[in-house]
Amino acid sequence: MSVKDTRHRTSSLARLRQNTGGELLAEFLGTAVLILLGCGSVAVALAGLPGSGRQIDAFGPGNWLIIVFGWGLAVVFGVYVAGGVSGAHINPAVTLAFAVRRKFSWAKVVPYWIAQLLGAFAGAAVVYAVYADAINAFNAAEGFADRAESVPSFSIFATFPAEYFGGGVWGPLVDQIVGTAILVMLIAALIDSRNMSPQNNFGPWVIGFVVTAIGLSFGTNAGYAINPARDFGPRLLAYFAGWGEAALPGNGEWFSNYWWIPILGPLVGGVVGILIYDLFIGQVLKARETLEGVEGPPAGRVPEPTDATETRRSE
Repeated sequence: MSVKDTRHRTSSLARLRQNTGGELLAEFLGTAVLILLGCGSVAVALAGLPGSGRQIDAFGPGNWLIIVFGWGLAVVFGVYVAGGVSGAHINPAVTLAFAVRRKFSWAKVVPYWIAQLLGAFAGAAVVYAVYADAINAFNAAEGFADRAESVPSFSIFATFPAEYFGGGVWGPLVDQIVGTAILVMLIAALIDSRNMSPQNNFGPWVIGFVVTAIGLSFGTNAGYAINPARDFGPRLLAYFAGWGEAALPGNGEWFSNYWWIPILGPLVGGVVGILIYDLFIGQVLKARETLEGVEGPPAGRVPEPTDATETRRSE
């Protein structure tokens, strides 16, 4: 290859990284980090600690805290990885919500989704490669001769609804809509510079705490996927790795054909969340920005009355 060809190839790669291609690489890696640390924390709680000889007594409900804080920290570092390049959506529901209300380019929505899905699949593949022995030991200890029968070990990768929903659709679907609406509403608040947004270097931590809070508040209903890529990417990996119908179409003893709920619910919930924020807060902040040429009040302050507002009140 000539020097000219090498330079041309290098310049083409540079242009790709400078534009949408660079953003897609960031979304891929940020989502992969999210899944590496998030699914990794579930693997530790479910199979790693019990089979490693490091757990003397069963943690019981304490295992849920490992999972919840594991996912919260996974979000923190996924955002740190991708934030400076792509904005670190790392969630198709966030991407769609930003396209609906934050002027994010519709042309980038599907490419972002694909990058996020591929990143989630790649992250899940690494978790599986690292924890395959622990998973096999767990299934053997629990008496599962076939992975497809082991919903507990499948839960390392993807979600399923609680038994108390009785196989119904509306319970877990509403849960996913509500959980994702909370997530996106709070993200909208945290990145709104007109509001009380944290500094850039601290923002990822607060968003991580949001996910932790959702896990503590709503997580047991349906595993708080609140992210289509987070669920479907690892679900695909689980299907190819032998979990069969437990992964796709998502069948278990008390649920069936579940795969679509952690996709549709978060996509709807994300849009609902950002619409709620804009209706109750965003439009208020916009109205306060300028009041007949007068600069709006600082965040958290009620505007001081002006001559113009006093005149309107007296009319």
